[in-house]
Amino acid sequence: MQEYSSWGFAEGDEIVPGRHATRLLGGGRRYEAYLAWDDALHALVVAKIVRPALLQSEPARLALSGEAHALRSLNHPTIVRMFDAVVDGERPHLVLEYLDGPRLSTLTRRYRVIVEQLLPLALELCSALHYMHGRGFVHLDVKPRNIVMSGRPRLIDLSVAATTDAVSSFTRPVGTDAYMAPEQCDPERFSDIGPASDVWGLGVTLYEAVSRSLPFPPATRATATGAARYPQLVADPAPLGKEVPVELGEAILACLERRPEDRPSALDLAATIEPWVASLPAPRLGLFRPGGRTRRHESSLSRPSPGSHGEPLILASVRGGTREGGGAP
Repeated sequence: MQEYSSWGFAEGDEIVPGRHATRLLGGGRRYEAYLAWDDALHALVVAKIVRPALLQSEPARLALSGEAHALRSLNHPTIVRMFDAVVDGERPHLVLEYLDGPRLSTLTRRYRVIVEQLLPLALELCSALHYMHGRGFVHLDVKPRNIVMSGRPRLIDLSVAATTDAVSSFTRPVGTDAYMAPEQCDPERFSDIGPASDVWGLGVTLYEAVSRSLPFPPATRATATGAARYPQLVADPAPLGKEVPVELGEAILACLERRPEDRPSALDLAATIEPWVASLPAPRLGLFRPGGRTRRHESSLSRPSPGSHGEPLILASVRGGTREGGGAP
């Protein structure tokens, strides 16, 4: 595993005056994230800080500034909030709200999300993406790792987000391989990165959540290029299992159409999902637990018998959607 430079902050170390590290949360190639205490907010926050070895890296600083610009422009209940941005100085960083909950990727490694909980989650994400697209931004990295299940689900990490105008000049792949639309894999060939690219990422995310598998086989070598690295350029997605209702499977696979113009918009997908969400019964506190049981009920989706693709996960926290006015308590 590649090692990156680290600030190595210990508990209580000052990041900047009035902001102190509590513990390391994680990070990626350019940034690391610390749980921190902010005196002005008098609250725990996440400090997303450029790694020390990249302080002189113009791309790292520009990406941080770009993320700050996107977050300043967006205000939606399903998108992580930013409280401050320090893009210059010795320790450039963003101050983000702390979301106390697991990432969807952590949950789907162990459990298959059942249909009754996938639908409200999908509706929340459609809402966030429709809003982003209306504000002139695309996320470009929608995936389970960038969804935090914290009461209401939250879409995080806008580090590669861009305006819909800016993406027209992209010439290199952008995003995470397994979740990238064909146009993100080869921008020079397709040259139509945009809102439909996020719908593709959402489709892969829902496919993985409901099946615990990816729709396309992963690259066999890290050095692979073209279709060997990005099978979605030439391959069709694998069929979903029989445990997935036919109508839901069709909606998910529609997001994975190779041509962007053939995919539904986030708003169109929401319109498809909303009647299914409206037919679900309200949850009861204490009724659900991972791997637990819930009472059977009828919904507007045809329901085949559950398959054996992993123990189902029942996420009581994501019930809600636009027809219920928010997430569950």
